[in-house]
Amino acid sequence: MSIANIPEIYLNNKASEPDLFVYDFKMTNDVVKSKVNLGMNMFSFLQIGKKQIHFPGNSVAVNKDQSLLLKKGNWLWTELLETEEIYYCKLLFFSQDRIKEFLAKNCKKQQSAESSLPYFIIGNDDYIISYLNSLSEIGKLPNSLKQNLLSTKFDELLLYLINKYGSAFEKYLHSLILKEVSPFKKIVEAKLHFNLKLEEIAFLCNMSLSTFKRKFISEYGTSPGKWIQSQRLNKAKEALENKEVKPSDIYLDYGYNNLSNFSTAFKNKFGCSPSEI
Repeated sequence: MSIANIPEIYLNNKASEPDLFVYDFKMTNDVVKSKVNLGMNMFSFLQIGKKQIHFPGNSVAVNKDQSLLLKKGNWLWTELLETEEIYYCKLLFFSQDRIKEFLAKNCKKQQSAESSLPYFIIGNDDYIISYLNSLSEIGKLPNSLKQNLLSTKFDELLLYLINKYGSAFEKYLHSLILKEVSPFKKIVEAKLHFNLKLEEIAFLCNMSLSTFKRKFISEYGTSPGKWIQSQRLNKAKEALENKEVKPSDIYLDYGYNNLSNFSTAFKNKFGCSPSEI
């Protein structure tokens, strides 16, 4: 699977990356777990469809009533159509320099960002809807005027969201300019229950598959396939013991294509079938 470098693929001038950039993204077919290298922080204002994103250590899903502010990095994206025949979101990209400028001017007090997630969910209220309409109108103007107005509109949006979400949003903004450190084990262990392929987990760790396997063996002392299967079966057994689910409800969640394979692996590990738990 190829990697999409965003927003580079949307820029007419590949050699020049603007501090602020708006792009209307539309598609007419589902895209599942596409690999994305997000080179700038980005607002994804979802207007039609559904979106799910896997991050190192986390994941999030939103519908057309919600939008996302996303930290730059390597993500897996799933974008799905709903009843309409088109998926549509307006993307607003912004540079590290632009967010630093805003924080220096409007947020004098440094906010701790240690607990911030790689995303922030935004409700598509009446203001956001009106804001998106105004961005569409700005896009019709001459380029010099467009950039000046877009800069003003960017500050307006952030000020509105700080007013709406308070210190939680302000802390998130500060987290965008901190150097991100992703411990290897934290990423691997957070992805146990998302039924991702090894190459997808390796991508989230920003590694090739071969490098990921070598790193995994050095950290865990066994191959990733064996370790992940064992951990998933332990979690499946725990869920069954708590009477939360039936075997037929969970085998896909724990990486098995059918109930028979799940039952065989379960019995080999625990000496009894999942239905006997």
